[in-house]
Amino acid sequence: MKKDDSIQLKQAPDSFSPAVTPVSATTLHTDTEGLHAGETTIPSQGENLPAYLARPAEYTGKLPIVLVVQEIFGVHEHIRDLCRRLAKEGYLAIAPELYFRQGDPSDYREISELFEKLVSKVPDQQVLADLDHTAHWAAQHGGDASKLAITGFCWGGRITWLYAAHSPQLKAGVAWYGKLVGNKTLTSPTHPVDEAVDLTAPVLGLYGGRDSSIPQDTIETMRQAIRAANANAEIVVYPEADHAFNADYRPSYNAEAATDGWQRMLAWFAKYGVK
Repeated sequence: MKKDDSIQLKQAPDSFSPAVTPVSATTLHTDTEGLHAGETTIPSQGENLPAYLARPAEYTGKLPIVLVVQEIFGVHEHIRDLCRRLAKEGYLAIAPELYFRQGDPSDYREISELFEKLVSKVPDQQVLADLDHTAHWAAQHGGDASKLAITGFCWGGRITWLYAAHSPQLKAGVAWYGKLVGNKTLTSPTHPVDEAVDLTAPVLGLYGGRDSSIPQDTIETMRQAIRAANANAEIVVYPEADHAFNADYRPSYNAEAATDGWQRMLAWFAKYGVK
């Protein structure tokens, strides 16, 4: 077994976004036993991109890579925990702070203010480029560039669809409750429904039937776009689940849907060689 702790990582704070506190009693915590986990930085577009990394402390060969794309709330404790869960499954999981040039999501206590003053100002092209640099960095630090996957949640679910149409190196993507349609802006000129024709990696979409922020008719519109493009993509809807059903720290958490979705995600990655 190879032990590699050559990347010096800083311990991450055990904190959640102030926009969603207090946290729910259902919050899960994944320990770091057997892992190399913490904060690092990645050279990207002339700046140092902060990121949270988790991977097995000991391994042979190179590790499959999963890019973990944050919710609207940034890389807070829930996203870090998801990275550790993936690392326990044998992945190099890395979550870059994709808003860092525009601001700090922990400065906001209201979701509406967070979106208006920060998230809406983050250009999609900047995000996609940062993800490219993150994947390249991961491949230079123990990861296998030929086994690259992405998964994202809420805001990151939308980005997952976009990245699957952007990166020719990507092998698989899993999008959790990411918006599929929307108004076109300077920062977000296209949406997943527009990119279905350009999908180059297989994508699994996981959605809640009770999610009022992503109406069922928009999911059907995306399915039609996938069929028309003959794209390799699948959408699963959990009828009793709401938005953010995997967010165990929030009241929206649905343990049954979250557990099934997690297993489907791992199976999807394995099906397309990211294991």
